[in-house]
Amino acid sequence: MLKSRTTRFAALFAGLFLAFSMVATDHADARRGGSFGSRGTRTFQSAPPTRTAPQQTAPMERSMTPNTGQQNAPRQVQPSAQRPGFFNGFGGSLLRGLALGGLIGLLLGHGFGGLAGMFGFLLQVLLIGGAVLLLLRLFRSQQAPAPAMAGRGMGNFAHREAAPQQPPAAPSFGRIGGGRSNGASPSHSADEIGLTQDDLDTFERLLSEVQGAFGREDHAALRRFATPEMVSFLSEELADNAKNGVRNDVSDVALLQADIAEAWREGSAEYATAAMHYESRDVTLDRATGKVVDGDADQATEATELWTFVRQNGADWKLSAIQQA
Repeated sequence: MLKSRTTRFAALFAGLFLAFSMVATDHADARRGGSFGSRGTRTFQSAPPTRTAPQQTAPMERSMTPNTGQQNAPRQVQPSAQRPGFFNGFGGSLLRGLALGGLIGLLLGHGFGGLAGMFGFLLQVLLIGGAVLLLLRLFRSQQAPAPAMAGRGMGNFAHREAAPQQPPAAPSFGRIGGGRSNGASPSHSADEIGLTQDDLDTFERLLSEVQGAFGREDHAALRRFATPEMVSFLSEELADNAKNGVRNDVSDVALLQADIAEAWREGSAEYATAAMHYESRDVTLDRATGKVVDGDADQATEATELWTFVRQNGADWKLSAIQQA
């Protein structure tokens, strides 16, 4: 009697572990951070994809702009949701239903027919699940459309050729190997305010100046280059670094490739969001000794971010938001 009860509890534990594993697979996700600031009424909307940042950007995590809920509505048609995987769709429902039925029978004393019965049950589940999985894959292979080819090329200040039924490409800028290519006129679908070459040059300059001011912990310079909201967030990070006895040093910032995701007007304010792919030497130093505690001072690293700039009544552009691509 004791042996039978022990066997039942072992089988129950194995079944619960299997069911929990399925649930854990359904809800697994990844977290992305480092997005803060304001993009006006588009703060909580995803910027359109570009050649530099073709993937959806990270959502805004910190902003002084209220989220009314209406800003979450996408302005563009989003890709259709992916079909559920085997453990999320019919196959998952089948496995969970069979496992639950077997566990109920086990608790009532009718069980899986002992430990051997349990293994036999699991074998049947795997066989049925494998057959269903093969049928689903066969069905998907017949229904799935051919994937579109992604655009390639590293030329700057040049339009990307748009595929059929796609909006025109955004203006690109930046430099490769120290050279600069000819300027490109902005796309009407991305640029609603008419950006000029001077504006693009200003965005590239602000990328280096903001990074340098942050590394020097120059609050006065940050107030010249960024909005008060951004200055408050950056100052908060600087205060955290000081509290932890470290400081961030950023040098040799070089823009490799960039393009305009969108530019628009809101009343007297004009906004422009640029996707920027750049390299820099980014290290964390001990404040007392100057020793590198994180990063490699001899190795440049690359990053892709979306920087949003704003200007009021035609004044100078200032950084108003940073989002991780």
